[in-house]
Amino acid sequence: MSGKLTVIGLGPGHESQLTAQASEALASAQILYGYGPYLDRVPERAHQRRVASDNRQETERASDALMQAAHGASVAIVSGGDPGVFAMAAAVCQAMEQGPSSWRELELAIVPGVTGMLAVAARVGAPLGHDFCALSLSDNLKPWSIVEKRLQAAAAAGFVIALYNPISRARPWQLDRAFELLRELLPAHTPVVFGRAVNRVDECVHITPLSSALGAQADMATCVIVGSSETRLVQRPNQAPLVYTPRSLAASST
Repeated sequence: MSGKLTVIGLGPGHESQLTAQASEALASAQILYGYGPYLDRVPERAHQRRVASDNRQETERASDALMQAAHGASVAIVSGGDPGVFAMAAAVCQAMEQGPSSWRELELAIVPGVTGMLAVAARVGAPLGHDFCALSLSDNLKPWSIVEKRLQAAAAAGFVIALYNPISRARPWQLDRAFELLRELLPAHTPVVFGRAVNRVDECVHITPLSSALGAQADMATCVIVGSSETRLVQRPNQAPLVYTPRSLAASST
């Protein structure tokens, strides 16, 4: 009997931002796969087996989960945020394309979640109010030269840019290099939002101008949002400032 594979987005971390659909899918699975810290967010259930793996073992994780589903199990893979944004949904689709034909006959469900840039944006206002894009700064799966070209193109085109995977121990210099490139194309006062672990107990959100943004202000739990030339900072008495990008764009800006 053929099983089912569900890829589930856990949201940014707090249980209040886990969707009802995701909760139901988690409860019905027999086997849960995922990066260890993501699995730790899911309550343990007596009827479930959990298979944790490292964050660089996405291909192996997807293939193992598909194999279990092909043997008739109800399997779920968890991702932080949304599984379709730099996460496990693409890895599963690729494994299905490249693996045995029987895998493509399996029932597959992808359950969306609140992705990091949405949680960070909501915390500070509406920086994604106009056109925006998301880029991963990791060069594990693509050349760094491509990252640089896309950063420059996005900034030159006027997009607000959400940066995922901004820095790690293996990549300590790349976020500073990204800021260096963006300073050549954007005003010095452009707001940069660092949102770490939003809605979790260790949340840290701060806003700084591009001119003084530093890579050391982020880690792998941080999503960085770099405004466009249109993005505004609104100071408020005794409250955190608002960051927003107007929904309209003047003709003189095109």
